[in-house]
Amino acid sequence: MAGDARERLLDELSVVSRRYMASYALFNQAVADHLGLHPTDLQCLNLLTLEGGPVTTGRIAGMTGLTTGSATRLVDRLEKAGYVVRQRDAADRRRVLVATVPERIAEFGRMWDRLSGGWSALFDELDDAELAVVIGHMGRTVEFSAAQVARLRAGEV
Repeated sequence: MAGDARERLLDELSVVSRRYMASYALFNQAVADHLGLHPTDLQCLNLLTLEGGPVTTGRIAGMTGLTTGSATRLVDRLEKAGYVVRQRDAADRRRVLVATVPERIAEFGRMWDRLSGGWSALFDELDDAELAVVIGHMGRTVEFSAAQVARLRAGEV
């Protein structure tokens, strides 16, 4: 019976995971639409805010899985929208770095703050150990997703 219960739980997890991913994709699209951005551009902007400093277009290509040409066009769109600027690397003038525009990122952050008002309350009922499980799961999911993206891009699926 324990095997049947686990199978039912895994089936339920499969369904709720699919709904979770779809809801996030739809949420991402709505936020992107609100900001006048493409969903990939929005996620790139999100990743850029986590980088801690300017990066090359090649780094952006690596973060997003885009070709360098597509990453360049993405940077063009973000620059036109005022979220990033290109600047020469002070240490190597041949390199061009992409830096976020602090005022625009602050606006971006304020919008996230308005949208995420009740987000942390979703975790109020969890103790620290349960919260650690959620964090661990999310970290493993990020790694798993990256591996699956690589497989898809390599034509292995």
